[in-house]
Amino acid sequence: MMKYAMVFAAALALTSCKKDQPAHTTGSVQDSLNIVQDSTSISKPSAGTIEIGTFPFPKEIKECSCYFAKNKADFEAERYIYADDAGKTAYVKLNGSRLVMNLISSSDMEVDEELSKEIESDDYKISIKGKKIKGEEALLFEGTMRIEKPDGTVVTTPIYGECGC
Repeated sequence: MMKYAMVFAAALALTSCKKDQPAHTTGSVQDSLNIVQDSTSISKPSAGTIEIGTFPFPKEIKECSCYFAKNKADFEAERYIYADDAGKTAYVKLNGSRLVMNLISSSDMEVDEELSKEIESDDYKISIKGKKIKGEEALLFEGTMRIEKPDGTVVTTPIYGECGC
């Protein structure tokens, strides 16, 4: 209902303030009407973007793991953007697809104060860097996740999460 009222008001404003145009003009004339796309419409990400989606904790992970969200609130709400089995398999949701990827390298979290992980596929290269902010039974980390596509598109997002068994 509100949407129709806004469209009606915009149409009324445009027609009531119309200026008389000269019959003959020189040069180019541009239309002053701007078309705004509805922000609620659903669209696929363009080729030059990387959309990071959230997902619940993967059922495939049975024991030790690392899992991260964009921030503490999402972490507590279990809206993860990355998870791995602290071994060889990582899980992410990019551009609407849940991906299972191979871990290339991972730091030893028991010893290090810093976390680093490299994950790669034909379509994406992901690097995770974090710093331990709390260490008890599970180690809590804050850092960044950087995702890169072969076309040069790069997205970096903050991460917050934990690693442990």
